Amino acid sequence: MKRLLPIIPYLLFAVCLLPIPSMAQEQKGVTLSGSIQSDMLLPQSDEKIGAEKTEDFQTNTYIDLQMQSRYVDAGVRLEYLEHPLPGFENDFKGWGVPNFWVKGRLGCAELTLGTFYEQFGSGLILRTYEERSLGIDNSLLGGRLVVKPAKGVTIKALSGCQRRYWNWNKAWINGADVEFNLNEWIPSLQQTGTELMLGGSWVNKYEKDEEIFVDATHRLNLPNYVNAWDVRATLNKGPWSLLVEYAQKTQDPSFDNQYSYDKGTVILFSGSYSKKGLSLLLQGKRSENMAFRSRRSMIGTSSFLNHLPAFTQDHTYSLAALYPYATQLAGGEWAWQAEAGYNFKRKTALGGKYGMNVKMNLSHVRWQGTTYYQDLDIQLTRKLSQAFKLTLMYMNQRYNKTVIEGEGGMVNSNIFIADGKYQFSPKVTLRTELQYLTTADDQGDWAFGLLELSLVPHWMLTVSDMYNVGETDIHYYQGGVTFSTGAHRLQLGYGRTRAGYNCSGGVCRYVPANRGFTLSYNYTF
Repeated sequence: MKRLLPIIPYLLFAVCLLPIPSMAQEQKGVTLSGSIQSDMLLPQSDEKIGAEKTEDFQTNTYIDLQMQSRYVDAGVRLEYLEHPLPGFENDFKGWGVPNFWVKGRLGCAELTLGTFYEQFGSGLILRTYEERSLGIDNSLLGGRLVVKPAKGVTIKALSGCQRRYWNWNKAWINGADVEFNLNEWIPSLQQTGTELMLGGSWVNKYEKDEEIFVDATHRLNLPNYVNAWDVRATLNKGPWSLLVEYAQKTQDPSFDNQYSYDKGTVILFSGSYSKKGLSLLLQGKRSENMAFRSRRSMIGTSSFLNHLPAFTQDHTYSLAALYPYATQLAGGEWAWQAEAGYNFKRKTALGGKYGMNVKMNLSHVRWQGTTYYQDLDIQLTRKLSQAFKLTLMYMNQRYNKTVIEGEGGMVNSNIFIADGKYQFSPKVTLRTELQYLTTADDQGDWAFGLLELSLVPHWMLTVSDMYNVGETDIHYYQGGVTFSTGAHRLQLGYGRTRAGYNCSGGVCRYVPANRGFTLSYNYTF
């Protein structure tokens, strides 16, 4: 089997593609689709920011091909990272066809063979997904069966091993999930417009024992089987929505928890209200010892089977995202988030001529009396004229760099942002950002400025500079031109990138400093 694994992707690739002409002749409705994404860098050395030129050319390139028909779908992905971008070195380096799948549908059943992604509930015990910017692709190689035996009932069963870069971990993963949409069965729920879903999941990991010693003479007795289960309920009625979910994991000693034999638990709730002009969100989570990997001795972002939402804001402004939070899976955390938004109507005292939107967010994460992260931000968006819209934002942030990154203490900062957009004509828009972060900690104050000119439908020109006013006195300048036409998008840029963490949803990847010319090409068909 080990000898066959390297050639299986290429065999499946050929099998998937060869029948397409004949199928297209025999049955209408067979379609081909796909995409190409290629990000390239011509690196340059820069001693001031600590950037080293290791290669003349670096690229991450992905080609996806899919075939869809009435009963059978198939797909493959080619990845070329033989000379990967900064931060993707080491394990990412290589090329091949790591993703390949065939999916068949018949009646109420759907069967997938090959590589696939799946999430049970909120992902507390299982979430496999792809996030290229973070270097994450933890797909499963095996089989998945989805059955809908009755109205409102969905049952899933899966089995396989997990991808880790260019290999698959040896642990075997099995799981099952069931969801009942009770409103499909109970007429009174339908009559009142109420949706009620109950769900449950189970995941089992089988991993062989290995020699791990606590000292010179004492060897750990590691469990071959780790089980995790999850129960959840969601309720939706009118503007109201509520989710409650609980998960537990059996003894799972690993590098993450310093080979502790304690069980893992997590409970979360999320409630929201949304009506025209008003939105409210309140959610909380308590987790402990819920790092769940398909390989117990791994570190970093690879080999995770599950995902815990961070319950912190994913900021898009550069300085607001300068210190992003990473979910602490190994130990524990209490996380809370509250958010409110309100639209003041047009032609009122506060709404003015064109109306105004106000959003407030509070996120707080702590454990055993120690604050890990906190941010309080308020954002105001108002159209001052037919052509000009202004967004103002203030954010107060506490970031425990020691907990999240390993050292650095608590970073307390205040961030001020102004974002203005002026529309000269239906095809010409200029957007400007001015940001300032002030702190007495870490590297001190930062300033950021951006100009973005959009020329619909093809062109966009951008220049920006992020400047450390404090300790380093370094400018991280960027300039870029983007051209789009039809399904093609081409972007050319030049500049410096600061060393730091790129995060999304509480998952982070470290990106080293770099400078050079960048070229990105995207195409979908």
